[in-house]
Amino acid sequence: MSERVGVVVDSTAYLPADLAALHGIRVVPVQVVVGGQSYDDGVGITAAEVAEALRSWVPVSTSRPTPQAFLDAYRSLAEAGATAIVSVHLSADLSGTVGSAQLAAPDAPVPVTVVDSRTLGMSMGYAALAGARAAASGAPLADVVAEVDQHAAATATLLYVDTLEYLRRGGRIGAAAALVGSALSVKPLLHVVDGRIAPLEKVRTAARALVRLEEVVVERAGSGPVDVAVHHLAALARAETLAERLTARLPNLVDLRVSEVGAVVGAHTGPGMLGVCVAPR
Repeated sequence: MSERVGVVVDSTAYLPADLAALHGIRVVPVQVVVGGQSYDDGVGITAAEVAEALRSWVPVSTSRPTPQAFLDAYRSLAEAGATAIVSVHLSADLSGTVGSAQLAAPDAPVPVTVVDSRTLGMSMGYAALAGARAAASGAPLADVVAEVDQHAAATATLLYVDTLEYLRRGGRIGAAAALVGSALSVKPLLHVVDGRIAPLEKVRTAARALVRLEEVVVERAGSGPVDVAVHHLAALARAETLAERLTARLPNLVDLRVSEVGAVVGAHTGPGMLGVCVAPR
């Protein structure tokens, strides 16, 4: 009897709800705490409300899902017919989400393999989609996990932030700490390297930073088929302009999506953030 592998992600994949539903992917929300009130990421509070809270210096923090939340998702997939599950999550260097999934896995009614994607956003989302496509074709658990790992490792995650202040506040700045201090006025380009946010380049103006971000995306995309997601927080016009330019410059673009990040990533990057996830097919 062939395996039926289910796929779970956390909400920081920022998978559009229709896309997750189409591929049968279960999404477990990470928690965000704004002014002492806890919400499900992407459910109880909007990105605009998070942006306004950050601008107003209202305390914003995040919390991993409980093991019970993951266990509920695993049980639900098993009841729907899954005989094994791949659970794909935000880099363990940025969140304890992987740890919660690992605590829940032994109690699940079917085998669960937890994957630390070592990335975030749609870089993780596209990896989960690759796994879901493999699962739909009848691939066994080991092959689905390999597909997820391969796609996650091949993605590039690039970030532009108006200021490093929010990353500094949240303790997520990692190796980019070298830019803190007097360099907080710099318009930094960052990227995710082995699960951590690290500096890519220092740029003196926002205009130049956005031009350079576009150039780096084109370089990383290469000449093969590629999926691209443009994330933003309270910067829709900027994100749409970048998406239009990338569409014109990437002849082998398969899928391009523009989406606003939720509270969890937004809390650490701040309003004005642009993120680009480049995922070879």
